[in-house]
Amino acid sequence: MKELLLFLSCVLCVSADPLHSDIAIGGCSESDGENMYGLDGEEIAYADFNKQEFIYPQPPFIDPITVPGGYESSVAFQHSCRENMKLFGKGMKDYPPEQDAPSAVMIYTRDEVEFGEKNTLICHVTGFYPAPVNVSWTKNEQKVTQGSTINVPYPNKDGTFTQISRLQFTPQQGDIYSCAVQHLALTQPLTKIYGTHVKTEPSVHQNMGLTLGLVGVAAGTFFLVKGNECS
Repeated sequence: MKELLLFLSCVLCVSADPLHSDIAIGGCSESDGENMYGLDGEEIAYADFNKQEFIYPQPPFIDPITVPGGYESSVAFQHSCRENMKLFGKGMKDYPPEQDAPSAVMIYTRDEVEFGEKNTLICHVTGFYPAPVNVSWTKNEQKVTQGSTINVPYPNKDGTFTQISRLQFTPQQGDIYSCAVQHLALTQPLTKIYGTHVKTEPSVHQNMGLTLGLVGVAAGTFFLVKGNECS
């Protein structure tokens, strides 16, 4: 994340007032790279250089869109991108890079929560520059890696980026999940928490004079709150 990352983008519209718009993004660093294609604000395909294939994160109910030769052309682009990066690096070595921390981090579930039923937690990060961010997950304060994915950065209209990380999980009562976001412009991670506690009716402890209740906070998390009653 500390290395220079260059992004080249191109938007093609069918008219001055377009019905559809598509975008292609290519980027590279000394150790990483990106090639992505999108349509109407949705991610259509991207190159996964670890798996050495083109990924199509499209829902099953649409007609599939493919990019023939997409991975091979992405590999070729990465080579030329790194060569250009060396040239730009020499010419701009004293130019301070712009950095914007994420303006919003949200955590929520894909579907309505039912205990014991498989679901997906979503960590939505937006408003940052440059790309990418790093997202890590925990369950009950233990790091989780299995079942987590993150898409490639997607550009916003203001020049910043959005990235979404997903975690497959099965909700169980009492479990606490968190997603922590790291970025060049942050001095410490931004962390959001999601808990799976059951909401119940308030109860009263007659002897102690304590009122026990449950209140909800962001992302559907519920915590126990105590309030003293004087008699």
